[in-house]
Amino acid sequence: MKTNRKTIASIIAILVVGGLIGYLVGNQQTNSSTNQHINSSSNQQINSSTHQQINTSAQQIWTCSMHPQIRQNEPGDCPICGMDLIPLEDEQNAETDPMAVSMSATAMQLANIQTAIVGAMNPVKRVRLNGKVKEDERLVYAQASHIPGRIEQLMVNFTGEYVEKGQVIASVYSPELVTAQQELFEAQKIRETRPQLFNSAKEKLKNWKLTDRQIEEILQSGQAGASFDIRTDVSGYVINKMVDPGNYVSTGEAIYQIADLSKVWVLFDVYESDMPWIKKGDKVEFTVASLPGESFSGTISFLDPVIDPKTRVAKARVEVANRGLKLKPEMFVSGTVEAELRNRENVVVVPKTAVMWTGERSVVYVKTADEQGINFKMREVTLGSALGESYIIEDGLQQGEVIAVNGTFSIDAAAQLAGKPSMMNPQGGPVMTGHNHSAMDMGSDTQNQHSATDENTRPKTTSKATDTDPKFIAQLTRVYDAYINMKNAFVDTDAKKASAKAKDVMAAVDNVNMELLKGDAHLLWMDQSKKLNSALKVISQSSDIDEQRKAFHRFNQALYNSLKTFGLDGKIIYYQYCPMAFDNQGAYWLSEIEEIRNPYFGEVMLKCGETREVIK
Repeated sequence: MKTNRKTIASIIAILVVGGLIGYLVGNQQTNSSTNQHINSSSNQQINSSTHQQINTSAQQIWTCSMHPQIRQNEPGDCPICGMDLIPLEDEQNAETDPMAVSMSATAMQLANIQTAIVGAMNPVKRVRLNGKVKEDERLVYAQASHIPGRIEQLMVNFTGEYVEKGQVIASVYSPELVTAQQELFEAQKIRETRPQLFNSAKEKLKNWKLTDRQIEEILQSGQAGASFDIRTDVSGYVINKMVDPGNYVSTGEAIYQIADLSKVWVLFDVYESDMPWIKKGDKVEFTVASLPGESFSGTISFLDPVIDPKTRVAKARVEVANRGLKLKPEMFVSGTVEAELRNRENVVVVPKTAVMWTGERSVVYVKTADEQGINFKMREVTLGSALGESYIIEDGLQQGEVIAVNGTFSIDAAAQLAGKPSMMNPQGGPVMTGHNHSAMDMGSDTQNQHSATDENTRPKTTSKATDTDPKFIAQLTRVYDAYINMKNAFVDTDAKKASAKAKDVMAAVDNVNMELLKGDAHLLWMDQSKKLNSALKVISQSSDIDEQRKAFHRFNQALYNSLKTFGLDGKIIYYQYCPMAFDNQGAYWLSEIEEIRNPYFGEVMLKCGETREVIK
């Protein structure tokens, strides 16, 4: 019995201990499972959060508002201009129109994008004319010698001297006049019986412009004079002395030219392209470089019916009263005519800065706004006549629409990079890019990322290569050599030096003999030389470096076209480009060296630019 009790007690003890052990083991497993689940869940959350952060960081792209071709995975400075990079917006969420590109207000402000409402107006073209002051041909008088003989003395020995009517200007010895006086003395002796003979002798002297008083003085003296004075028939300025003492002159031969300058002509050059705009009766406002601050006006009284075969211009005449004799012959003048386009009213007109031109197509960017923000969409337009700084739009725009008038290059670059329709890629889609900004280490993420879109600012030329006379090429090469000195003055940001060097270039252009060119080549150089001289005139006369650089930009376009057409004599030219010039519209220049030395910014951004073409 005792044994059974001990056995039962042992079994019970074993069961209790086993249960306790089982409880402890089970509780530990439960805690381990719970902890494992918690840790697993925590790890999943952490991994998910980390993954999300990595994805978010990977999706965030940073770009430059001034150079949208720059794309980087982290913030920093633009490798081109040094501006702070800004986050690139998610275009899929920001745009509602798949054909438009959106831009934030900040990006528009930084890129200096300006817009304007399209309006209508009566078209007026501002035609610029250059010309010279000339004598009024109706007031130019040839002062002749009425007596044949030898010039004994000239009382007026130089041009420019003013003479009064009746003033003695020369003395002439005339054997014929001596003989005529002797005949008069003989006729005087028989005047009572032969009065007709006496009167005939007097008339002979009068035909030589001797006055009755002079004839009476001869009769009273009783002696024949060896020389006689020549008196002026008009008052005015001597503009040409045609004889010297000792010269023999015949009756009626001119010895002086005298001009009355109380009225003058201003003769303006009207090129063939401007002739449809210029009409008789148009009002011309003009200025003279040597009379700063003064302006003059007049109306066109005569327009040449023929064109000069050498210069390819017609003359427009303006008659001006010359008060105070301020206007002197051969002065250069610059004038403008506000010419109206007849039979056209209320036409759509936009600034030239709004239009991007490829040579075949012209496009503008139309602004729209929705809940998502501001969008710009490219639209092709048909251009009409150019009105100075604006164009007539024949088709493609309506009144009231809003278009970009400044910063269109930045919009087009953003559109092309986003695969949207752009000027160079009207159908849209990915665009191959590739460009290493000169002399700048742009890093592996940004190198070779410059868009080809800025080709739209490159000057276009439709001219073809010609077989050019070597003499002409040599003369054009001298123009280029003078240009390099002017370009370097802009690199130094020296307005005074640029003005002086522009005069040297102007002299080189004037020395180019256009008669060496024939046919279309002659006409092409006529057009380009007009643009070259117009720009050089501004550079040489202005002391404002910004105004000079604008004219320098126009000069470069014309010079590039000329060099591409006619060539140079053994020169290598680097055609270089800065995308930031003139509020990101871009500008080109020519250089003798491959190193970038920016003439539009000088030391401020000396290395900003790239070589676009090498001309040999």
